[in-house]
Amino acid sequence: MIYVVGHKNPDTDSICSAIVLAHFLDGAPARLGDLNPETEFVLKRFGVMEPELIKSAKDKKIILVDHAEKSQSLDDLDDGKLIGIIDHHKIGITTSEPILYIAKPVGSTATIIAELYFKGMMEFIGGKNKELKPDLAGLLLSAILSDTILFKSVTTTDTDRELAEKLAEIAGIKDIYSYGMEMLKAKSTVGSMSPEEIITIDYKDFEFNGKKIGIGQVEVIDVSEVEAKKQDIYNALEEKFKEGYDLILFLITDIMKEGSEVLVVGNKEAFEKAFNVKLDNNSIFLEGVMSRKKQVVPPLEKYYMQ
Repeated sequence: MIYVVGHKNPDTDSICSAIVLAHFLDGAPARLGDLNPETEFVLKRFGVMEPELIKSAKDKKIILVDHAEKSQSLDDLDDGKLIGIIDHHKIGITTSEPILYIAKPVGSTATIIAELYFKGMMEFIGGKNKELKPDLAGLLLSAILSDTILFKSVTTTDTDRELAEKLAEIAGIKDIYSYGMEMLKAKSTVGSMSPEEIITIDYKDFEFNGKKIGIGQVEVIDVSEVEAKKQDIYNALEEKFKEGYDLILFLITDIMKEGSEVLVVGNKEAFEKAFNVKLDNNSIFLEGVMSRKKQVVPPLEKYYMQ
């Protein structure tokens, strides 16, 4: 059995990509954490079961989707057999032997999987050229809309838009924008969540030159839902910082304003130098910054690796 699994603190792309790829590989989709509200909305919308929760790679054949960093994967990944990675992030992993590796600079991993399907290339990766049914097309569409923040993110490409149109037709979604707004509203309903739950909605660890860096993000339509809890969120981040971090950033991304307030815990000098900014009381609003992958990770990595 091949297990297809996304990253810790899974988002919609991580979960949906795992489900659809596992379908074509006759494998088992898996997850490394609880679903966020948006992903729950998507799976319910298309009537798809959530993947199995796994905690160990031991004695398992593994294909990773939507990540290529060991810090974001199964803690005992080396105890399993990693046979492939399909991703749209930077390469942050090494292997002892050749594996299947497909990565493209597009807005989501789901885009890559959709492209493999439409080009009839599933057999190339060891899968079967089965029909992409409406429910699975809906999952891929949802993942693209989620990761590109309804095509607002700088990571969005023409390929994302073109494949989203094709997937919407199969899924029976006539108005992509309206459906995307439904998803984003589900994602941004954080008012009833605890600060600890909010910071782990979409949280990833990185290692730059031996330093542990954490970057979390929440995307909201109505910033007031988070505003009242901002100090409590910061306190929760300070607690998490005690887990051996050099720096933790938390992005409160305003979808409508198209920018992010960044809460900074730890090595504030590193953040200020990396982004050439000056913090105001442990935070700053970065206009136009919506992508962790393309706008936050690169300047931080450049600073720490110099």
